[in-house]
Amino acid sequence: MKQIYLYPILLLAMLLFATPATAQISEEATPKELTIDGLSVYPNPASGDKVYITSTKDLPKKVEIYNVLGKMVLSAQVTGKDLNITSLESGIYIMKIKEGNSLATRKLVIR
Repeated sequence: MKQIYLYPILLLAMLLFATPATAQISEEATPKELTIDGLSVYPNPASGDKVYITSTKDLPKKVEIYNVLGKMVLSAQVTGKDLNITSLESGIYIMKIKEGNSLATRKLVIR
């Protein structure tokens, strides 16, 4: 009879006196994301061969495009405004755009 009560009491004691686990977040691990001023991606939804990316500073941009499964399907360095998207099929994509130290994420729909 002692064994029946012993296990629940031990379990209850462990739950009551256990310290809660907390994650430590350092400032270095989570950099503050600076947004790109005046960022514009058009046309969206896209149906042609190109997408135009403009911003206020008009610096070279590193563009990475991911499918909905998170796989990178296109990576390009854009020095002008136009990005060639002929290699992409119709669907929904996530664009990660980096300009200098600024970073932005946009949804791209291709028809």
